[in-house]
Amino acid sequence: MSTFTDAVKTLKLTGIIGVNTVPKLFNQHVIEATAEINERPIIFPYSNPTSRFECTVEEAYRWSSGRAIFASGSPFPPVEIEGRPLVPGQGNNSIFSPRSAWLCSPPRRPGSRTKCSLSRAKAVAEQVSETSLATGLIYPPQSKIFEASLHVAMRVAECIFDNQLARVPRPDDITALICDCAYKPAYAAL
Repeated sequence: MSTFTDAVKTLKLTGIIGVNTVPKLFNQHVIEATAEINERPIIFPYSNPTSRFECTVEEAYRWSSGRAIFASGSPFPPVEIEGRPLVPGQGNNSIFSPRSAWLCSPPRRPGSRTKCSLSRAKAVAEQVSETSLATGLIYPPQSKIFEASLHVAMRVAECIFDNQLARVPRPDDITALICDCAYKPAYAAL
């Protein structure tokens, strides 16, 4: 394999995730090769700052004929490709952060992270509507990040308690515990 494009073709990658801050690494050849192999290629340029993006949302959608499943590390505005409006996702660690873990004091045990990670991923997926998926949005909208984070935290806490990983007693109401401990800023009117 002499190029990234060759690697995509040889390995038949279903998606590419950028976290190495190499600007424009996901060039037209790479994205087109990924789109040739997959009906819905996964293109996640997560690097920051924006000057270090592996590609832009418009490049990913245009070079995949609007078929890419796209999320980036910073927000991009919606784009229209071939007359179809597409809303890019923002894959951000704030939505995946296991806020509930500190409430449960789980010990480190083999396999416990995997169980909690799967619970976290399912909790995120539960919050994405068919309407959002149709526009290309694969994460809950940023406008609902607080509620989304609480939902994820609740599901992770349930996983911790259900798998006897907690070092504290299970509360009667996990949701209430999570909500009571969540910080929600309130700004005074000027």
